[in-house]
Amino acid sequence: MATHSVSIAFAGSGGAGVMTAGQILLDAAAKAGYYGLMTRSSGPQIRGGEAAAMVRIGTKPIAAVDDKFDVLIAFDWGNVHRFAAEIPLLPDSLILTDPSQGEIHAALLAYRTRVADLQMAALAKAIPGGRVNMVGLGAIAALIGLPIDTVVEVVSDQLKKKGPEALQASAAAIRAGAEATAGIESPAQLAPALPSSVEHWNISGNEAAGLGAVRGGVRFCAAYPITPATEVLEWLAPNLADLGGVLVQAEDELASINMCLGASFGGVPSITATSGPGLALMIEAIGLGIASETPVVVVDVMRGGPSTGIPTKSEQSDLNIAIYGMHGDAPHLVLAPNAIDDCVFTTQWAVHLAEALQCPAIVLSDQGMGQSRAVVDRPADLAFIARRVTAEANTQGYRRYALTGTGVSPMAVPGTPGCMYTADGLEHNERGTPSSQAADHQKQMDKRADKLADYDYGNHWADIEGDGEVAVITWGSITGAVREALDRMAERGLKAKLISVRLLTPVQPEKMAAALAGVKKALVIEQTHSAQFYHFLRAFYRLPAEVEVFHRPGPLPVRPGEIESKLAAWM
Repeated sequence: MATHSVSIAFAGSGGAGVMTAGQILLDAAAKAGYYGLMTRSSGPQIRGGEAAAMVRIGTKPIAAVDDKFDVLIAFDWGNVHRFAAEIPLLPDSLILTDPSQGEIHAALLAYRTRVADLQMAALAKAIPGGRVNMVGLGAIAALIGLPIDTVVEVVSDQLKKKGPEALQASAAAIRAGAEATAGIESPAQLAPALPSSVEHWNISGNEAAGLGAVRGGVRFCAAYPITPATEVLEWLAPNLADLGGVLVQAEDELASINMCLGASFGGVPSITATSGPGLALMIEAIGLGIASETPVVVVDVMRGGPSTGIPTKSEQSDLNIAIYGMHGDAPHLVLAPNAIDDCVFTTQWAVHLAEALQCPAIVLSDQGMGQSRAVVDRPADLAFIARRVTAEANTQGYRRYALTGTGVSPMAVPGTPGCMYTADGLEHNERGTPSSQAADHQKQMDKRADKLADYDYGNHWADIEGDGEVAVITWGSITGAVREALDRMAERGLKAKLISVRLLTPVQPEKMAAALAGVKKALVIEQTHSAQFYHFLRAFYRLPAEVEVFHRPGPLPVRPGEIESKLAAWM
């Protein structure tokens, strides 16, 4: 039966080519005109161990994993059972297995799913240079109705540097896998791809964040690699160089943020990328950026915590430290993209705001967006380019921290004649001279707070969609699952409003009140153990009288069906 989307899980040991197969399938789907999403899962080990690539392909944009998988294919069965909770199956799903590569674990057989044997190892061995993952890839393509020639074409493009023998072996293995599925009933096949004049991009959230940074004007990055943020740096390294910028791999996170502050103090828009443990180390320096009004952007690709936690799994639990983690009253910007392609816009906007407001900005992405890939419509080119108010040479009586109507005072680039000033973490007067006077402290605190509170953020503070007396309030990567759940409910005649908050701080109480006008019940959805987002909303916003919260920690994703069931029972 043709459906608008099909979900496939590839699983196996490290080195079995699981991620390669998933990536090629996504690339082939894009080439054939489909949308798609590929999420990934692995154990906590640095190298080796089990891995799973989960791919969802469809005729419409896809921003969430589905409620179940149509096909699970394992290249071997070593430790695949560890993904059982992440790969829900139904009785009409299909497990493809090679009996020579081990037995299916009882945790997966408990789904009472159909099982079909596929002699992948033998088929690969019969082809000189053949690989099991290419056999499995061909089998999956045939089962879901993806053109085999398109898959072979994508593989040929990716392996052309390895020579004709590698290409021939891969093509033969793909076709052998496809032919071997004759007689195996497919659980679902893709509907024909819809023609589109819009250019499609295949991009990860981390790559999208890097793109948003350079579009916004960033030309310096200093960072220390950390899972799951490292791909931001890997993307920025060559692309910054092409634009005349610089990336430095620092010795640790403390050096990273201080290098970025130094570059920004010198007039160059700067960014760093990290995850929760790195953000914790950067907090004091971010406070320095707030006190000295030096713009910088920190992309935090969140993972499970606390401490080292679960580095390879997603969670939204850095919300509290991002908002409240500074010592003292330290107003700053916190933003959150709500989809892979939105990582472009939100990061670019964060650079724009940081520069315009002379303030650090934290961008809260997560592993579920950062390390996932999606086939999306090409992100629009936007006019958010870094524009910092700078001082003119020989400004008479220059005061770096002058009390202006907007709270933003001209920042002198070092070396500007007649505009010397002190920039450090001490409280200061308007000239920048350190001061412990109560009057100076009050004035500068008001200045730093008011410039953020009074700025017009427009409609970008949140995505607001639909209407009705029920609202779902969420943020970040869960937004995709919420959108799909609300679309399903709309097909049943049930209406609800989506409010996905992109600008977390400074808070926008008047705009939230307008968004909640007419709403009698609200459901808050988040991926934390302690309902951090719910308590944040309660602290700063007037919510409807009847509010429920659906929250749980990672690593399991929140699926559309869960939200749909919760809403249907509640409305």
